Amino acid sequence: MSTTAVTTPSRLRVPRWAAPAGIAVLFAVAYLLFRGTGTLPHDKEAPQFLALTDLREWIDDHRNSNPLFLYFLNYIRIFVGSVYTAFQAGLYALGWPGLIGVMGALAWLAGGWRIALLAVAGVGSFGVLGLWQSSVDTLALVAASVLLSLAIGIPLGVWAGLSPRVRRAITPVLDVMQIMPTFAYLAPLVLFFHIGAPAGAIATMIYSIPPAIRITALAIEQVSPTAVEASSSLGATGRQTLFKVYLPLARSTMALAVNQTIMMALSMVVIANLISAPGLGGDIIRGLSRAQVGIMLPAGIAIVVMAVVLDRMLVALSRKDPHRRLGWVRGIPAAVLAAAGLALTPLLPAEWPEGWTVNFVVQVNDAVHWAETSWYGVTTFVKDVTTDLLLNPLEGLLTSAPWWLIAAAALLLAWRVSGVRPALTALGCLLAIALLGIWEHAMQTLTTVAVAVLVTLVIGLLLGVAAARSARYSAVQRPILDAAQTMPAFVYLLPALALFETTRFTAIFASVIYAVPPVVRLVEDGIRAVPATVVEAATAAGSTSGQLLWKVQLPMARRAILLAANQGIVMTLAMVVVGGLVGAGALGYDVVVGFSQRTDFGMGFVAGIATVLLGVMLDRITQGADRRPSPQRRKTT
Repeated sequence: MSTTAVTTPSRLRVPRWAAPAGIAVLFAVAYLLFRGTGTLPHDKEAPQFLALTDLREWIDDHRNSNPLFLYFLNYIRIFVGSVYTAFQAGLYALGWPGLIGVMGALAWLAGGWRIALLAVAGVGSFGVLGLWQSSVDTLALVAASVLLSLAIGIPLGVWAGLSPRVRRAITPVLDVMQIMPTFAYLAPLVLFFHIGAPAGAIATMIYSIPPAIRITALAIEQVSPTAVEASSSLGATGRQTLFKVYLPLARSTMALAVNQTIMMALSMVVIANLISAPGLGGDIIRGLSRAQVGIMLPAGIAIVVMAVVLDRMLVALSRKDPHRRLGWVRGIPAAVLAAAGLALTPLLPAEWPEGWTVNFVVQVNDAVHWAETSWYGVTTFVKDVTTDLLLNPLEGLLTSAPWWLIAAAALLLAWRVSGVRPALTALGCLLAIALLGIWEHAMQTLTTVAVAVLVTLVIGLLLGVAAARSARYSAVQRPILDAAQTMPAFVYLLPALALFETTRFTAIFASVIYAVPPVVRLVEDGIRAVPATVVEAATAAGSTSGQLLWKVQLPMARRAILLAANQGIVMTLAMVVVGGLVGAGALGYDVVVGFSQRTDFGMGFVAGIATVLLGVMLDRITQGADRRPSPQRRKTT
């Protein structure tokens, strides 16, 4: 009996790119057919804008008669103002010699004579720059804001670390607080708390509380369960376990929470000057309004110096052993330094001597003018090429396409990259933007963010890979990144204005400078985290340096790179409203105009909400992509 072999036709394999390519073609055809329809043009007289403006007028008229203000909001304002006034009075009472001596003594106790020398030189530089009074006001505002932020943030962070239910409940609130542009805080704060130091301190608190809560919760979660179980088995109560186990073991990470709260507060106090908060922000805003970098630069330097001094003191303090006694080696010199400064206070003038100041406003403005005239051809070429090849085509596409087509594209993209739930979130955000009546400006802002994030990721990947593969280069780059991350957002406008004047590209350039440092750090850490055994195996198999990077290190650092993209988007959005001051237009300009002009308050308030919705949409897409398995992993499962 013979058997006949039966051949079955092989199944036709469709390339993986066929489906996405087909969908892209379908959307391109739909765009060509429906271009110019359903575009939702911007209308600054929209009913929802006018309704919010009328609400502001009603609140202003009833501020002194409404029980909500009389018995609640006014008391909050008075309390916050009294905390700031107490710090300000105490710092002024020390005098400039006493403040330098006390800061030097605290730094000596925290980290030794090197940190003390840095503190003395740093605090003294405030007077040398001619900004002593503004610097003291800023320091008092930061102290009041940080104290109140930690008083609220640390207990909430501990509670969130101990209770997953609480953590899930407050996470969306913290997301909104961190994504919302800083300018968007100011309009409602003026509405409820008027202007001045209390409103500025409350705005700073809103901006700086989220890292205090998040990092404290993380510190509590990382405490060893074994230590907690051992404490419970010995009969310790919940309170005893908290104060004897959780808080001591989480001490070093909680010190980072304090550090980040101070850094965020320093970034916000400049913007808070727009609601008449005192301090160095006034010098920066004045220089920005006059387009004079020479006025802005000394204030920017003073803020950076203040951030570096406080940062180094806190880092040194967090590394100390809490069980180690102080000893006379540090105690006596610190006491002598503080006593010397306080003793000189009544003997020297209360104000910093004018003869000890250095004024370089004219020189800086001359240097900026030279840069503008000497590099005009290069900067104009870069600006024009980016505008013509990226900004204008992408903005034309987004503003001329029907809103429903863009919403459908975002839904499918989020579904493909991140899954069902992030896709529905992205769709909901876009539908809300359409209902708010600010679709056209939202698409213009999305254009700016997309181009800025693209440039940020390219630069961040290049610098991060270079730092990960060269320890010497990393050592040179790290202090530059440290300085860049401590600068307030407004300071990044200095080089942007000096090189590109007031245009959309100026805002993109400032956003890139602002967002690149964390992206570089995340990429470098992700590549360095690739196991050495994997790298050695790839090298032993004959991989070249390029193959090792593209086939091994970058794929295995995928999560870190996606997180870098997420942070780049969030930080770029944070600069969108600031960019409205230098020609960015769109939502940033709407927020600025709405804040500065009472008749456009509604439009500015809605623009702030739309910016938050854009941020939530982009943030959820990248977070979902981070959680999804890689294609190789899906194939093996």
